Amino acid sequence: MARNRESSRDLYDRALSVMPGGVNSSVRATQPYPTFVRKGDGAHVIDHDGNRYLDYVMGYGPLLLGHDMPERVSAAVQRAASEGPMYGAPTEVEVDLAEFVVRHVPSVEMVRFVNSGTEATVSAVRLARGYTGRNKIVVMQGGYHGAQESTLVEGDPDHPRPSTSGIPPAFARETLPVPFNDERALREVFEAHGDDIACVLTEPILGNTGIVAPETGYHETIRELCDDHGALYVLDEVITGFRVGGPGCAQGKLGVTPDLTTFGKIVGGGFPVGAIGGRAEVVEEFSPSGDVFQSGTFSGHPVTMAAGLATLRYCAENDVYGHVNDLGERLREGLAEVVADREPGYTVVGTDSMFKLIFSRSDAPTQDDPCSGGCTQDPSCARYAACPKTGGDVDDAETQRWERLFRPFMEEQGILLPANQFESQFVSYAHTEADVEETLEAYKAFFE
Repeated sequence: MARNRESSRDLYDRALSVMPGGVNSSVRATQPYPTFVRKGDGAHVIDHDGNRYLDYVMGYGPLLLGHDMPERVSAAVQRAASEGPMYGAPTEVEVDLAEFVVRHVPSVEMVRFVNSGTEATVSAVRLARGYTGRNKIVVMQGGYHGAQESTLVEGDPDHPRPSTSGIPPAFARETLPVPFNDERALREVFEAHGDDIACVLTEPILGNTGIVAPETGYHETIRELCDDHGALYVLDEVITGFRVGGPGCAQGKLGVTPDLTTFGKIVGGGFPVGAIGGRAEVVEEFSPSGDVFQSGTFSGHPVTMAAGLATLRYCAENDVYGHVNDLGERLREGLAEVVADREPGYTVVGTDSMFKLIFSRSDAPTQDDPCSGGCTQDPSCARYAACPKTGGDVDDAETQRWERLFRPFMEEQGILLPANQFESQFVSYAHTEADVEETLEAYKAFFE
């Protein structure tokens, strides 16, 4: 029996009259209309018709602890809010959170807090340009670094162009898109433009493109080329920061050392946040200590800082990462078993508490032991040559089947997934083994 979603439909009808597309973020526009959430409850959300969904959107990543804050986190947030909404002046808690980040992320010596992941990457690119005195940046095709002019660019190094209207073509000419995991393309772009490149900006894994893992040595090549040519290596950990690799983040897990790192999502404990961290000599180029202007009325917002600090401390002092990573592994292994007989060409991706099933078009065999817990780009895996390695590979998958058939089916089963095949899915501390089994059964039902 189909779920009653009349309230969501009616709210969407109202929203279309007062908001473009009926939403405030384009990724929330699902077919035929979004589910309007009334409240969260642990690992679940409840919509305006009372339907309960097991949630793997998790706010698109920030809610590592789930929808219910532990008492100590909730108390910290309530205390900060009760003392005043904001001040336009420094507070102790922002120093405390900065110290936590510096203490746990080896590449970070100083931090500047901002208000979103987009603002963090905008500021990091400006900082890289100001520090190096250069204009060009290298990005990954299919990567995403927020809604900013410098990275909403597609094409290749010889023919970059804006990926959306509203961006002057002249802006795009300063951006050099290359395929992720393609060392040859990376070396070629440095050979052609090395003296003009301010930075390479990439995610440790492509997290907005279905989750694409790096091949062994790829990030080391970026580090090498940046060092050889005097460019900065900027790692976008807005999604992976304090989720993949625990408190040391994905860079710690991968063993790479960027010059700058951008953060968001979890570092604010579910409240609006962004941050830029890195080597002190670089970050100190931000005003007022340096010449690169950066400022914001709500930067270092006391409620956000309190939420972020309490969340990160709770995660560090409890077995949060062990729990979510174990469940993520069980989900990925279970999905690999589900598609082994039914859709062997599909690819299970993800790491730690991130997971996704890519509806990849391939007649290659299913993932075997080296990648049974999610694609790791292991050459010894039987389908290494066929698994997605770039954003384009994911774009070539059966994205319409995922969005128009699979996601609505899962929603009817009480499983809430992101709007499209490209966004990651997340496990939280509130999820349980029973939730994993329920999820796998829903996947099985779709492929029967």
